[in-house]
Amino acid sequence: MANTYNYHADENGMYGEFGGAYVPEMLYPNVENLKKVYLGIIESDEFQQEYKALLKDYVGRPSPLYLAKRLSEKYNTNVYLKREDLNHTGAHKINNTVGQILVAKKLGKKRIIAETGAGQHGVATATVCALMGLECIVYMGELDVQRQAPNVARMRMLGATVVPAMSGNRTLKDATNEALRDWICNPEDTFYLIGSVVGPHPYPDMVARLQAIISEEIKWQIKEQTEKDYPDYVVACVGGGSNAAGSFFHFLDDDRVKLVAVEASGLGIDSGETAATIAIGSKGIIHGSKTFLMQTDDGQIVEPYSISAGLDYPGIGPQHANLFQTGRAQFLSATDDDALEFVMELTRLEGIIPALESAHAMVALKKMTFKKDDAVVITLSGRGDKDMETYMNRFNL
Repeated sequence: MANTYNYHADENGMYGEFGGAYVPEMLYPNVENLKKVYLGIIESDEFQQEYKALLKDYVGRPSPLYLAKRLSEKYNTNVYLKREDLNHTGAHKINNTVGQILVAKKLGKKRIIAETGAGQHGVATATVCALMGLECIVYMGELDVQRQAPNVARMRMLGATVVPAMSGNRTLKDATNEALRDWICNPEDTFYLIGSVVGPHPYPDMVARLQAIISEEIKWQIKEQTEKDYPDYVVACVGGGSNAAGSFFHFLDDDRVKLVAVEASGLGIDSGETAATIAIGSKGIIHGSKTFLMQTDDGQIVEPYSISAGLDYPGIGPQHANLFQTGRAQFLSATDDDALEFVMELTRLEGIIPALESAHAMVALKKMTFKKDDAVVITLSGRGDKDMETYMNRFNL
């Protein structure tokens, strides 16, 4: 059961009306060069061999697809958790950084820059830079530096320089701005290793392809565990949206599989303290691509808020904007309190402490009605180690 609509990027990086590469003239050669070579590199046998070997022996893939029995009993359906939290470095981010560092090496780049919110992408980037012996600079909003201190320490231990972004509300958007400025100033030797399906083409497509290992594994794992060769639902949290893009990738053209993305609504969609881009955003351009973003009537970015640093972004990847506009994916939102409730529920029912980001995805169990024989796959994008200080304060531990 396939449909005729194309949910992937075309040669110009457009997903319907979204995407593209809206970049300053100074960045144009870098972006254009990457656009010309990225597919040839990542589709080559040499790249695929090295990439798959590192995913297996270094990252620890495949990550398990776990039937959460007590959670399934509570919600009267079959809940499977795709355990990206068990990857080396504790999240899905490493899938992408392993791939992009191989691209950077192929291009002869010696200096790697990255942006990070929750710190998971920063840690994953610092990890592969240490592995490959490359210089690493990570831009991180000053507020996130404070609230994600363990990840900052990990990055520094791995040899990365962590640069706090002091502008705006000092979170992920501002870190991305600083990284783009750096790239403009250092185009020759520097590779910008973007952490999500955002930014100018080819980044959204390249990151989605590197994260597609998630849905590639779900396909054969669900077949192993059920009589069906597809899940009924795939659910993932969305900030920029890389774990969702990877979880959805191999099911985009299969209408039997319902795709569900959960945004962070912070203190509530209408509270003024939210990061629910699809719920309150409008079309515009942010960080080099056309998408939905939170903005004022005159086009100024509205500062986002979420308790979860990884979902605290005022835009969304262009592919997700297209999935929303075409109706291919359903978008829900979860408040801080919703997510915190599921942190404790998953911890006490299954003995798994999730990242705050992943807990947002779990909220779909409460917001939707599933059939008893449905196979509902939820991507558990990261583990909760990095959020322990928040949990200690919230739950009086």
